[in-house]
Amino acid sequence: MNTTLILLQLLLAHLLTDFILQPNKLIAHKRKYKAKSWFLYIHVLLAGVLSLVFLQELKWWYAALIISITHLIIDLWKLQRNDSLKYFLIDQGLHLLVIFVIWLHLSNMLPDLIPFIGGVLQDQTFLVIITGYLFIIFPAGFLIGKATARWQDDIAPTHKKESLEAAGRYIGIFERILVLTFILSGNFSAIGFLIAAKSILRFSDKTEAGARKQTEYVLIGTLMSFAITIVTGFLVSHFVF
Repeated sequence: MNTTLILLQLLLAHLLTDFILQPNKLIAHKRKYKAKSWFLYIHVLLAGVLSLVFLQELKWWYAALIISITHLIIDLWKLQRNDSLKYFLIDQGLHLLVIFVIWLHLSNMLPDLIPFIGGVLQDQTFLVIITGYLFIIFPAGFLIGKATARWQDDIAPTHKKESLEAAGRYIGIFERILVLTFILSGNFSAIGFLIAAKSILRFSDKTEAGARKQTEYVLIGTLMSFAITIVTGFLVSHFVF
């Protein structure tokens, strides 16, 4: 039994059902009529049928039935919420969780799940890497924010208004994730390209009022972000490699 193939079959059925075979017009129909939408029931039925078609095992009909029922429950829950990124991620996460559990069952790997988790939690390499990523995502961002707070009031109000809400924080998180990944994978040259790319995107017209302060503020935050991540990367590498 090819366990990887089973997982790919279930994932492909989900991708076809939730994205390719669900046009925006019918999504709007679901959102408008919710539990009274005829397309909702066709959609969840399709999720199960496609899963069974790709699995090509009639004896696993119950797995397809579970996928359809849970898909209906999850979609009904989501239809009662705002159409936002938060609920989209929760919705997809729940669908994938169902697929993962079914995959473990069909692959006869459920009894090995707890021992596997226990082994992972005792793996020093895994724990060091996860700790490194969590540190540069959360505490590092908090530290940089506190360290640069003294200059935030000096930035021209026009720049604050033109900036997307919390954009700087998310840019910092993703850049630190990329830098740490580059360090752990040994792609140090890619860090230089990342710095160059950010410099170009952050370029501002120096004739504008407050542009110099804005540029200096961004530069300080960027250098702190890179410095913390690089140090973290070398520490993680020391314990892992």
